[in-house]
Amino acid sequence: MYLNKAFIIGNLTRDPELKALPSGSKVCSFGVATNRIYKDKDGNKQEMVEFHNISAFSKLGELAGQYLKKGQQVLVEGRIQTRSWETNGEKKSRTEIIADNIQFGTKSSGTTTSTASKTSADTAKSPTEDATATSESSGEKIDYPSEEINPDDIPF
Repeated sequence: MYLNKAFIIGNLTRDPELKALPSGSKVCSFGVATNRIYKDKDGNKQEMVEFHNISAFSKLGELAGQYLKKGQQVLVEGRIQTRSWETNGEKKSRTEIIADNIQFGTKSSGTTTSTASKTSADTAKSPTEDATATSESSGEKIDYPSEEINPDDIPF
């Protein structure tokens, strides 16, 4: 059995380019940068950056072209493919990840692209508006902090 699977999480290096193929289907191309931090033999911290070419086809490509922007974080799941062609007698090749699934992450400004939908049980004031809420299962009040929690203050 063989496996060709790639998972990368990184930031877009450029805005996606959406093109139409002669068959009429859409293809979206964009770049993602990932990094690796390690210590060299002298104990100095080093950082290595890798750049990945991503292609997404059909509806997935259309969605990527519509919602992704340069600097945005993204998780790409797909397969690695190398294409070869010849231009003016010169052989060229390109290795890329063909996306099967894309999860949009935070934008460079720190906001997320996903939205939470409210259910009918959430029609009362939210915990951030009231600072207290009632637990549905036990009926007891829960006191929430009134200030915002900074993710940098969490020790893990």
